[in-house]
Amino acid sequence: MEGSGEIVGVTDTEGGRRLRIRTDLAFDDLHHGQSIAVSGVCLTVEEFGDDWFEVFLATETVEKTYLGEVSEGDRVNLERALAADDRFDGHIVQGHVDGTTTVTNVERVGDDWFFEFDLPESLSNYVVQKGSVCLDGISLTVADRREDSFTVAIIPTTYDLTTLSEKDVGDPIHVEVDVIAKYVESMLEGYTERLLVE
Repeated sequence: MEGSGEIVGVTDTEGGRRLRIRTDLAFDDLHHGQSIAVSGVCLTVEEFGDDWFEVFLATETVEKTYLGEVSEGDRVNLERALAADDRFDGHIVQGHVDGTTTVTNVERVGDDWFFEFDLPESLSNYVVQKGSVCLDGISLTVADRREDSFTVAIIPTTYDLTTLSEKDVGDPIHVEVDVIAKYVESMLEGYTERLLVE
């Protein structure tokens, strides 16, 4: 996660939704067709200026994310796609949101913050204690995993530089689970099916 931006324009159409986002980040190589994760949702730059860019949300994106509900003045997390020659740091995040969840508790403990979220049943197999999870485009470690909820610990820098500082109980969050877990599950399902056939 590189930083954040502000929604400065929203245009709803029959086919989807267009967002204009202003940012102070130095996107000096910004260009048409570039991929940028907006609060964890991989979108394509259609137009851009010195301190802004526009993206289009297809109907499916509007329906499956909370970006269909953002309005002018709302802040979003931003990150460009990893270049092939960049240093890899963190877990693999694709910008393919698996679902949304809700903040259920926010607690400050010393200098850190603990955020608790509902754990949707459809994602429960992929969220494990001390495993990786991506929330609104932020790569995080699961601090505690319960049957129907999970918690992450947020250090002051992450709290200050991301939109988590603006989240409260009841707010939505995009969730992307670890893609490696999904690949392993898919391979094991195929292996199990072959065993049953034999």
